[in-house]
Amino acid sequence: MSPREEPHFPDFSAFIDGVRAVDHARFSAARPGTPVAAEDFDAMKAHVQSLYAGIVDVPHSFVDDNGQIFDCVPVGSQPALRGVAEAPAAPVDAPAAPGPAVAPQSLPLLQQLRSDRIDRFGHAMACPPGTIALRRITLDELARRGTLRDFFRKSPLGTGRHPRLSPPAVQAGLHKYAHAYQVAGNLGGHSFINVWDPAVGSQIFSLSQQWYAAGSPVQTVECGWQVYPGKYGTTQPCLFIYWTADGYQRTGCYNHDCSAFVQTNPNWAFGGTLGPVSVPGGAQYELEVTWYFNGGNWWLYLGGTTVGNAVGYYPGSLFGSGPLASGAASDVDYGGEVVDNTAWPPMGSGLFASAGWQFAAYHRDVVYYPTAGGAAQASLTASQPSANCFTCDVRHAAPPWNEYFFHGGPGGTACT
Repeated sequence: MSPREEPHFPDFSAFIDGVRAVDHARFSAARPGTPVAAEDFDAMKAHVQSLYAGIVDVPHSFVDDNGQIFDCVPVGSQPALRGVAEAPAAPVDAPAAPGPAVAPQSLPLLQQLRSDRIDRFGHAMACPPGTIALRRITLDELARRGTLRDFFRKSPLGTGRHPRLSPPAVQAGLHKYAHAYQVAGNLGGHSFINVWDPAVGSQIFSLSQQWYAAGSPVQTVECGWQVYPGKYGTTQPCLFIYWTADGYQRTGCYNHDCSAFVQTNPNWAFGGTLGPVSVPGGAQYELEVTWYFNGGNWWLYLGGTTVGNAVGYYPGSLFGSGPLASGAASDVDYGGEVVDNTAWPPMGSGLFASAGWQFAAYHRDVVYYPTAGGAAQASLTASQPSANCFTCDVRHAAPPWNEYFFHGGPGGTACT
């Protein structure tokens, strides 16, 4: 029974008791269309239990408009901090972007979680102080991916890719891009991304994001919005983060799907929907995204670059002896990605970059943080390897646009 069909609120303790109690035979019998090998099921069950191990106090839960369940757990009980004695790291202000922050006819997205938002059960869609929202990960979600390793991957169709730094032969037919990049030593960067809801349909996903990357195999930290119905159960754009330390091979996961990201801010929910979305010919709704390496950690900021906008961080230790362990990223990249293997979904608004303001997807006020300190205007190079389906047009203007680009396209079956 899906969350939408539940007559009562799906209580956390009942959920975790159900996970502990179910076995492979009963799970498979109830889901004949989702075959999972017994060995894979056992690994999935163990992983779900590990995500919630030791959590005895869930003071509040809520359901979003699309039936996704979020549990408010104490900051110290999130997967990345479980068993860690020291307190989470403290952020500093990231270098300010040149700004100003507001562009004509653009509107900033409000933080997702607010006490004035009420779910259909009458629960506030917000978390109490000292807690963060974890999207509830179910065995059904894992089972749809077949194996635990496939669940962690960025795409269900094999390994992930970076637009430039992954070997082009790897999954080249599945990933399509229209993006803009710069080769520069950096500690992260910043852009405003307008948010759309492309009609993904039966294809895999469509997104707009930032990548900060280095190394071979490539290491990345990533954030943006993504329409991925097979994962989130909705056709609306969702906030996501991702990372990899080894070229998307054996490390990496979305959001809090594994023990990686340390969240300190209760106002955002990874995997939760973002809205309103931009209107063709009308208001453009933007998500301001910043990554900044400081104190040995890759900090993420949403909605601004001050301490109050810091959402959390990927510890540099995740990257072992690789370049991102010390903040030595060498590539800044921004733009769109779609995945499928027969017909590719629309990217951005579904219109080519030439549609321009109020019609095409964009990133504006793109800056990066040089390793020497401060903030620098980006000088981007456009890349549109499948220009018959997806395009990218880099431009420069006075504030508040500065370095910016439009990107996107309709997709289809002939994306070469």
